[in-house]
Amino acid sequence: MRNIRKPESSRKPAARNMPEADLPKHRQVFDSLLNAIQSGVYRVGDRLPSEAELGKAFLASRITIAKAVNELQRLGMVSRRAGAGTYVLPRKQAAGCVFGLLIPDLGRTEIFEPICHGMMRSPLSAAHSLLWGHAMGEAKQQEEEAEQLCYQYISQKVSGVFFAPLEFTPQKDVFNHRIASALEHAGIPVVLLDRCILPYPERSRYDLVGIDNRRAGFQITRHLLQLGSRRIAFAAKPLSAPTVDARIAGYREALHCAGLSLQENLVRYGDPEDKAFIQELLDECAPEAVVCANDLTAARLMHGFLEAGVRIPEDIRMVGIDDVKYASMLPVPLTTHHQNCGDIGSVAISTMLDRIEHPALPTRDILLQATLVVRKSCGASISRNRDLY
Repeated sequence: MRNIRKPESSRKPAARNMPEADLPKHRQVFDSLLNAIQSGVYRVGDRLPSEAELGKAFLASRITIAKAVNELQRLGMVSRRAGAGTYVLPRKQAAGCVFGLLIPDLGRTEIFEPICHGMMRSPLSAAHSLLWGHAMGEAKQQEEEAEQLCYQYISQKVSGVFFAPLEFTPQKDVFNHRIASALEHAGIPVVLLDRCILPYPERSRYDLVGIDNRRAGFQITRHLLQLGSRRIAFAAKPLSAPTVDARIAGYREALHCAGLSLQENLVRYGDPEDKAFIQELLDECAPEAVVCANDLTAARLMHGFLEAGVRIPEDIRMVGIDDVKYASMLPVPLTTHHQNCGDIGSVAISTMLDRIEHPALPTRDILLQATLVVRKSCGASISRNRDLY
């Protein structure tokens, strides 16, 4: 998916060879060492520099270096021998795999394109290829197109498929199960992206890479509670992915921990562009704040609130989850939870290679942490100003 870097003349990586500066330090070290191994700077059986030497070369702490080397060890790239050092291992995984991307919502849901780019940027993907595929139809057509793409990948005998299950279609659960079962029957490993094929909190037998959605729902709701909101609604579209149910579970857990009643139904499902739904939300819930299932729901609901004369955040505080690229450019910049889609893609590649190399591994949920991004919509500045008086 990208060219392997040419071998360096020096056998010791230097700080000037670090990858993109905006990556975490341990990822910079990891990427540089991995590239050095893949390009032959360090060959099978070679001993890597000590952690102290690497720390000087990368201007990094021993903890940071250890984290990078531990990741290489987890991927089976190196072996750490007590008292002897770290040595490069033979790579068992055959090069030149072809993987299929089965992402029906690619082009519709903002998170999937950066996830795919994260896959392509991963050093682990250098020797492999990705086949892009998505369904452009609506509802039933989308379901049929996704299934056709599944059988196309089977006929092409791809090495594995990255599958982001359908949502918002009437028969999504049936088609998601049918697609995953067909791939499994063909002996093709499946790594799920972002969401499971089963309703939350059930789990399928396929590896999944995404964020910890329950924790994200908990943390974004707790943020509103800390700002003083007590009557907090949750808004979502019907037929959403299981990730939304996990976020609702976290939302309810935050309310419970704050000692608030869960008896009244403040979780509402509807079309955020439907004026009737918006009015129902305002009249029946009378919320002080709204947690939205994702940023797209928040964006559409925000426009509806503003058209109805509701001020944000003065009348209603709003938050989302995902931190898509337009979240900061909404009429009222959106407070949200940021998920690093590039990292999800990179980890997904690693997970697929692990699954191919070790088919007997137990099923894994690899859930990355999301981080709070505070903007105007939550009213944090309002709360701070009130605290001054």
